[in-house]
Amino acid sequence: MSEAAGDPERAVNGLLSVAQLLEEPRLARLYTFVLREGEVTIDDIVDALETARTTAYSDMGTLVDLGVLTRDEEQKTHTYSAVPITLTANLDGNEYTVTPTLVDAFGRSPQDQDLNLLLEKHGLGKLAAALTYAVPYAEGEMSERVAARELDLQHAFAIAVLQALREIVLDMKTVDPYFDNIRSAREEPPETED
Repeated sequence: MSEAAGDPERAVNGLLSVAQLLEEPRLARLYTFVLREGEVTIDDIVDALETARTTAYSDMGTLVDLGVLTRDEEQKTHTYSAVPITLTANLDGNEYTVTPTLVDAFGRSPQDQDLNLLLEKHGLGKLAAALTYAVPYAEGEMSERVAARELDLQHAFAIAVLQALREIVLDMKTVDPYFDNIRSAREEPPETED
C-alpha cells in the first residue's frame, strides 16, 4: 500500500465506496443494518431484512470489497461487522460531512414513500439538506413548523419528510460515530418564527 502522506489511494477508494453506497439503496440499507447490529451472519440478514440468501451473500461480498464491512472467517459461520465511514467535502468554503446517518436515510428510501419521492423529485442533495433540519427537529431544538418552512418544500410534504427523518436520526444517534459531524441547522439558525 502507498506510504504517501495522507494516503491518497485510500482516500479516493473511500470516496468511491461512499459514492457507491449512495447510489444503491439496497447496499446502503444493508451497511447501516450491520452497523446498528454490530456483528451479523448471513442468516441474521436473511431473517431481518427478508433478503434472498444469494443476494445477501453477493451484497455482503460487495460491501467487503468496498472496504465498508469486514468478514471474520475464524469460525465456521462467518460474521460481518461494519467499518464506520465518513466523507467530508469542502466546496467554496462550505463543508458537509456524509456520515452513516445519511447513508441510512438513503437506504430506507425505497421503503418510505416520502423519502423516495423526495429523492425522485429533488435528489440526494435535498435529502442531505433535510437531514440538517431533521437533527435539531428530532432533538427538540427546532419546531416542526420552522424546520418545514426552511426546507422550501410544500408544507405537508416537508413535515412528512421531517417525521421520516426523525426516526432515522433517533435510530442512528447512538450508532453513528460521526453523528456530531452532521451539519445541523441549529449551527446557523433560521430566521425567527413568524
